[in-house]
Amino acid sequence: MAVQQNRVTRSRRNMRRAHDALVAANPNECTNCGELKRPHHVCPSCGHYGDREVVAQTGAVDLEDDAA
Repeated sequence: MAVQQNRVTRSRRNMRRAHDALVAANPNECTNCGELKRPHHVCPSCGHYGDREVVAQTGAVDLEDDAA
């Protein structure tokens, strides 16, 4: 079993973790609808990627009618 040779101080531990912070997302504006989306991904609101529709969006589905 591994046992540490010397204690790692809080300061040294935190300095090692200084580069582990999460970076903020870099959203782009959709060219079709103007909503914010992730770069190089299909727009979740309209289903377009670039200038073409990749995912067809459906209307609202009533789950109670479909369950029967």
